[in-house]
Order: sequence, then C-alpha cells, then structure tokens
Amino acid sequence: MPLDPQTWSAVYLTLKLAGLTTVLLLILSTPLAWWLSQTQSRWRAPISALVTLPLVLPPTVLGFYLLVVMGPAGPLGQLTQYLGWGLLSFTFTGLLIGSLIFSLPFAVQPIQHAFESIGPRPLEAAATLRASPVNAFLTVALPLARPGLITAAILTFAHTVGEFGVVLMIGGNIPGQTSVVSTRIYSHVEAMEYSQAHWLAAGMVIFSFAVLMCLSLFKRKGSGVIR
Repeated sequence: MPLDPQTWSAVYLTLKLAGLTTVLLLILSTPLAWWLSQTQSRWRAPISALVTLPLVLPPTVLGFYLLVVMGPAGPLGQLTQYLGWGLLSFTFTGLLIGSLIFSLPFAVQPIQHAFESIGPRPLEAAATLRASPVNAFLTVALPLARPGLITAAILTFAHTVGEFGVVLMIGGNIPGQTSVVSTRIYSHVEAMEYSQAHWLAAGMVIFSFAVLMCLSLFKRKGSGVIR
C-alpha cells in the first residue's frame, strides 16, 4: 500500500535525525574515546560510567529528565528562553540533543576499544620519528582505529533510527516536526491502523536485519575470514 505524506515525513525526519546524530557523535566521541583509552586519571571511571549510563537507564527515565532540563523551569530551558530561542522540548533540536545523549555509548565504546587495541608501539614509533602527539593521533591512531569508527557510525545510525522512548518523551509525536518512524508506528497501533503499522514495522525489521548482516560481514572481513 502507498505511504501517506505524514509517513514519508516521518521517514525523512528519522533519516535526518539519525544522520545528524551519527556525524555529530563521531566528531564528539572520537576525542572522548581517545582520552578514555589513554588516560590514567581518577576521573576515567566516573566519566566512563556516565557515558555508559544510557545503556542501562530506561529510555523513559532519560527522556523524562531531559524534558525537565529543557522545560521552562529547567536550567537549559531557562537559558534558551533567555537567549530568545524558546524551549527545545517538542522540537527537532530537542530530539537531536536527546539522541546525542542516548546514543553516546554506541559511538564511544567501539572507538575506545579500537584505540585500546592499537597498543603503545605504533605511537612510540611515531614519536621516535619526531611526530607531535596531534600528528601521531591524526596519522597513526585514527587510521588504525578505522574499523571502530565504521562500527560506531553503523551502530549509532541504527540505534537512532530505532529510538522510541526518548523521542516520544522529548518530542511527543507532532507530524512534520517530531514524528519519526517509531512514534508513527505507535500512532498507527493506537488508532488500530494495523495495516499501516505492519508496513512500517516490517521496514524496521528489514533495516535492522540488514544492519546486523553488514556488521557481521564487516567484522569477518576485518578479521581476515573473507578475502
């Protein structure tokens, strides 16, 4: 059956949200993952736990507190109102902020593990060639961590596409503004429009299966099983 304009809008918003979240998290998570993989600071454990927290928190709990922070009485809400930006809750920008926080561990952990697997020798060799720490990071660490970066990008994009609890709490389900595929399915089920829900849900199943297949093939290729 053909998809209605609201559903196409939800698909577009979902892809836009996932794409922006992935790009921004790769930029933000790479230096954080590098620091976590290299530091001996006493702050490493609490910061690592904070980064991982979205994995164990119910999405509704995280969404609730983000909604409070962005609300008119919250610190971020008061700041955005003072700056004349209005409230971020129930806006696409609010969804993006929530997605960045909720998907953070899916970006940081694969990159961190990739950096940790490099070991000290390549960087020591770069230092003997008089490479600065920044040059060693850009020319040695990043290229060697490429599999982790790709895995992080795939997982972040897929996880953002499948978000429900956080986006529903922060953005509601406003057509054309904050309605994404997952909340659109919820709307169809709530209205007992099971045929429309089946189409979107089946698409999500196929997408998720394709992502897992890609990850599996990528890991096998990276380990040298596929040549």
